[in-house]
Amino acid sequence: MPEEGLPNQTLDVPEKYSNQLIHEKSPYLLQHAHNPVNWYSWGPEAFARAAREDKPVFLSIGYATCHWCHVMAHESFEDTVIAALLNKNFICIKVDREERPDIDSIYMSVCQMMTGQGGWPLTLFLTPEKKPFFAGTYIPKNSRFGMTGLTDLLPRITRYWQERRKDLITSADEITAGLHQEQETDNRSIPDNALFNLGYEELVLRFDAEYGGFGRAPKFPTPHNILFLLRFWKRTGNKRALTMVKKTLREMRLGGIFDQVGGGFHRYSTDAQWHVPHFEKMLYDQALLIMAYTEAYQATHNPEFRKTSEEIITYTIRELTSPDGAFYSAEDADSAGGEGAFYLWTAGEMEKILGKEDTIRAARIFNVIQSGNYPDTTTGIGQNILYRSESLTGLSSVFGISESDLEHQLESLRARLFAARSQRSRPSLDDKVLADWNGLIIAALAQAARTFSSKVYLTAARKAMDFILNRMRDSNGGLLHRYREGEPAIPAFADDYAFIIKALIELYESTFEPSYLRSALELNSRFLSHFWDGMKGGVFTISDDAEVILVRKKEIHDGAIPSSNSVTFENLVRLAHLTGDTRIEERASELSRCFAPVVQLLPSADTWYLCALDSAIGPLQDVVIVGDRDAVDTREMIKALNNHYLPRVLIHFLPQGEPDNLLRNVAPFTSTFTTAGGKATAYICTGRTCSIPTTEPKQMLELLDV
Repeated sequence: MPEEGLPNQTLDVPEKYSNQLIHEKSPYLLQHAHNPVNWYSWGPEAFARAAREDKPVFLSIGYATCHWCHVMAHESFEDTVIAALLNKNFICIKVDREERPDIDSIYMSVCQMMTGQGGWPLTLFLTPEKKPFFAGTYIPKNSRFGMTGLTDLLPRITRYWQERRKDLITSADEITAGLHQEQETDNRSIPDNALFNLGYEELVLRFDAEYGGFGRAPKFPTPHNILFLLRFWKRTGNKRALTMVKKTLREMRLGGIFDQVGGGFHRYSTDAQWHVPHFEKMLYDQALLIMAYTEAYQATHNPEFRKTSEEIITYTIRELTSPDGAFYSAEDADSAGGEGAFYLWTAGEMEKILGKEDTIRAARIFNVIQSGNYPDTTTGIGQNILYRSESLTGLSSVFGISESDLEHQLESLRARLFAARSQRSRPSLDDKVLADWNGLIIAALAQAARTFSSKVYLTAARKAMDFILNRMRDSNGGLLHRYREGEPAIPAFADDYAFIIKALIELYESTFEPSYLRSALELNSRFLSHFWDGMKGGVFTISDDAEVILVRKKEIHDGAIPSSNSVTFENLVRLAHLTGDTRIEERASELSRCFAPVVQLLPSADTWYLCALDSAIGPLQDVVIVGDRDAVDTREMIKALNNHYLPRVLIHFLPQGEPDNLLRNVAPFTSTFTTAGGKATAYICTGRTCSIPTTEPKQMLELLDV
């Protein structure tokens, strides 16, 4: 739209507001329930009113722990003048992107098409038919530094709607047509190994050799890139790929993006060095980073990677677990005192807690300075983010003590700082339970449980899965997306099914309880029957009976979380091998072909797809261990597998002599396997052939080329 200046309007402030959000469950919507803006939640009532009153729709999308969403709310949505402009000339709709990822995905694509970028808060103007004609992200109240503020933009949009309606509708139609074109796919391509090399080369070009990570500031963890690079290294032996992994994981762990006192990762770093985080903590980030550090530990046996994974898990279980065992969504960036206040320290505070001598040591370890290392000009107080610049090895030589002694001292410092910080006002908690994000954390915990032999992690994963399967289902057995305050609601999206199915597969491989594998198969069947594109392959974001907003979309590009189609691809490959069902394998092949041309354009944007393709191309090996469930030789054989990085190995356990074993029902190909000489026995199958069985863990690993 042309940026023509129009005079501001002066409106009388309305005496009565009609904000509909007070009836919602979403923490984000409830944050806006007392705004003077006459908000609606997404639904037919709002659009019917827009059509009846011939008004455009003002759509605002955000989430409960979004800092800039808070800023825009305080500046504009709590302002009676802005509210008057909105209420007089627009129908206003608020959407929680985490409750309605389908709506967010559509309009985020619009914003990226129109502006070349996206983010939250997401701000759009729509016709009553839901077609967008203007999109942006954070918009200030008043115009400044080249940014048009709402006080200027709202009257301008109103004038265009009244005087240039035809141009706006033409623009909206063109944008909608572009969305449809974006969904066109070609299922004739067959993906091959070349995609791995292309993805790797793109990541090399973006890799920051000095500080780790990919691209410039702001810097996101992107754990799926790490997972792909580990597989690429395993497949090719390329040492540079592993170096990129180790450098990135180490620098993130030392940086301020990692909570050095309480564990867990913040959302992203605002600088290239990982020092200054955006302070919110999201459940999905914890889950994906647990996977990355756990797999990196398997590949390198670097104890720091294991420790980091365990510290993320400790934080997640401690702070994000509901009383029923499911996991909450996030902690806010803001608390009393402003953004990040909960995590910041002055040198004086530290001295009161630690004493002078220990403060000198802590200041050296965590880069604390009297004037402050945090660029906060609002308070004038020397605030510090805790981050590390040196390894324990380097610091131990500085302090003249052994590394083990320094580690004990470091833990003492952290414990005392943690106890003191616990007395502060905590960031607000987004206590809704989302099925898809719970699927990711369950999968991560199950993977960590078998890698680190932890019953605590496995118990947490089991409890969360029990909650999802028993409390977040509709009357027909379908999944529901959101649970809060006793209310499960919103029919599940593709992410929910894909991530919960992945979690069930991980739980099966960590427990060898066939009920998890059977549940994965049942949910997968339901998922494909309602989400699968029968014409071209792949899964739609929404089910066949859901509201279609402009276009029925299929996601393949990874964002903060992996795409539903990439995870579905991985699930189909693994389920096909675990069950021996060739029909599932055919679906995996269809999905891979559907998106191959799109992935070819920028493989580094689809690294979870590349991970799934790594398994699909293989060779994927199935190991069936037969033995006594509680016998030492059985446990040793399973442990030998879990101690190594084997991304293209799937494991079955068939208990010898147990009647009515469910595994034979879901994986009939295992029914002929028996022990050799009464010992735990491993059968290794590659493709359609199996090797001679072995009772020796060492020989088993040799057959797997470990």
